[in-house]
Amino acid sequence: RLGESRVVYSPGEPLAGTVTVRLSGSLQYRAIKVSCVGSCGVSNKINDTAWTVEEQYFNSTLSLADKGVLTAGEHNFPFQFLLPASAPTSFEGPFGKVLHQVKAVIDTPRFSKDYKCNKIFYVLCPLNLNDIPDIEQPNAMSITKKFNYKLVKSGNIILTATSDLKGYIVGQAIQLRTDIENKSGRDTGAVVASLLQKVAYKSKRWIYDLRTIAEVEGSGVKAWKHAEWREQILVPALPQSILQGCSLIHIDYYIQVSIKSPEVSVTLPIYIGNIAVNRVPLSPTRSIQHMPSAVVPSAPPEEEEAASGYHPMDNVSIPTKSHSQQQPFSYAPGLSFQEIRVDSEQTGSPNHPTLCLSTGATVPYYAEGNVVPVPTASSLILPPEYSTWGYPYEAPPSYEQSCSSANSSISNGN
Repeated sequence: RLGESRVVYSPGEPLAGTVTVRLSGSLQYRAIKVSCVGSCGVSNKINDTAWTVEEQYFNSTLSLADKGVLTAGEHNFPFQFLLPASAPTSFEGPFGKVLHQVKAVIDTPRFSKDYKCNKIFYVLCPLNLNDIPDIEQPNAMSITKKFNYKLVKSGNIILTATSDLKGYIVGQAIQLRTDIENKSGRDTGAVVASLLQKVAYKSKRWIYDLRTIAEVEGSGVKAWKHAEWREQILVPALPQSILQGCSLIHIDYYIQVSIKSPEVSVTLPIYIGNIAVNRVPLSPTRSIQHMPSAVVPSAPPEEEEAASGYHPMDNVSIPTKSHSQQQPFSYAPGLSFQEIRVDSEQTGSPNHPTLCLSTGATVPYYAEGNVVPVPTASSLILPPEYSTWGYPYEAPPSYEQSCSSANSSISNGN
């Protein structure tokens, strides 16, 4: 067992504990040893522990007792390790995991059974969002889509999405504004805003696991209307964006806003961290009134103008049709809430943030503020065009690719 029944440690911190042996009779042994191991493994198959690729971060062994005999009763052997400063944050997913554990073994004489046990602990290297350049700035992306309808007619859709920040913590609301200019005589389909998680596993080839964490749907836009849609997505308990020191597993998050018909979408890369931008309090009502509007062309398509004359663009608001906000909290293997003890006086302070549980069968981690973890059996939603295997599909574009694509689209629209 570990000292003070702890389960979460920081890189560079000492890890102390005790190996306890209880015997009903005497036991002859050659050695009693304890090891502290940190490693990462990735497999080509889902939930398979026969790793295709592995990397090790540390592996230290202490000898607690040399050759001898243990009498009946209880025997305690204290130990202490110093975790390396480079130890990465723990993580567990369907295709791989970053695992830290203490292993104990009683090495018995030849032809006798060895006795082994292990205890998993979690390492947290907090991601301070303030260390990321321009993280406090609004995140905006715009795209223009030309499409045909009624065989001979054509029009343009200009879709612009803006979030109030580029990084968030658990419990914080992503304030999202969407502007849609429907420069056509055809109504659009519904508009959908999604929070996506992409985990990339480096095996013989990259495996992408893309999940929809939360989704909000708004109504479509009528012909020749300029519509605005303001919504928010509450960030549930999620693993942080960056696993510093791990080269086999990469975690990214995106806000994707899409229109179902005609098909058009924009993707905003964001970060999920543990320390909020400029110590912003957790609030689901934060306003984005001052977010700058993207400059988009306003003239109607030439084809429509020639066919039916100029159509003024009326400004309207889009009502929200439905929320599918998930609360995908679950227990990490071998962990129960009873083991988590956070002093109420320390809760919410920078040095003692609240312990939360991450999405999926993964690790506990910290976030600022009074965030209460809620267990649920809800499974995450996979978009229909993706599967958990992910081989044939490309990941969402990088931030640079998204910016390049958006700038090109706006230029073409002008």
